[in-house]
Amino acid sequence: MNGAGRDDWDRHWEEYSDAASDNPAQDYRRQVIIDLLGLQGSGIGVRLLDIGSGQGDMAVAIRAIAPAVEILGLELSESGVEISRRKVHDAQFLQCNLLEQTTAPDEHRGWATHAVCSEVIEHVDDPVQLLRNAREYMHPECLLVVTAPGGPMSTFDKHIGHRQHYRPDEIESLLRQAGYVPEHAERAGFPFFNLYRCVVILRGKKLIEDVNAQRSPSGSRLARMVMATFDVLFRMNLQSSPWGWQMIAKARLPTSTGHD
Repeated sequence: MNGAGRDDWDRHWEEYSDAASDNPAQDYRRQVIIDLLGLQGSGIGVRLLDIGSGQGDMAVAIRAIAPAVEILGLELSESGVEISRRKVHDAQFLQCNLLEQTTAPDEHRGWATHAVCSEVIEHVDDPVQLLRNAREYMHPECLLVVTAPGGPMSTFDKHIGHRQHYRPDEIESLLRQAGYVPEHAERAGFPFFNLYRCVVILRGKKLIEDVNAQRSPSGSRLARMVMATFDVLFRMNLQSSPWGWQMIAKARLPTSTGHD
């Protein structure tokens, strides 16, 4: 999501939809997020805001474990919204640029009890503005979970528009500036998420070719084998570690929700 026009997110989701869905790192993050959200049982009474909902995979994962959760996704790209609506018919997905000053529709103002912003802030030039504008959609004391990459940036990261990778203290600072109360921010994913990231970094420009190959009927056999291997290894990651390259943060909207 970017207000400066530097990223073509409609083209992004059209080209990388399948690769993103098959990425084991995404599955790993979603499980961590679900644990931090504390969803229990069917999820009755939970209204989840997905900030930068992409192609709807978070909504799919939430539905699988808590089918009664109400879901609202906000996404910049029209193609992402269309893909998401096809995947989760009973959720709501709105095309929305949170980097611009917007007003939430009346039916969604103060709506969310829980919120997720996963792998979004590294793509934008003004993450504070994005997080601040999202507050309009949140109920007081709404629980927000944020994830973002840490560690070195790869060629592929730059190709898909990463501006910055983060440390926990930097994410805490963003949250405070945007008007949230951070509860904690930490590193996760050691050792196998780090190993996965090293493979991505070392693969360099070849990874772009690998992802494009996955769109063909034959696909890239090696790439698929690597993905399947990491899918298993990620289950053994440490949830919290000072060496992890996956950043995870948890915050709440204050009881008083006056906007800046």
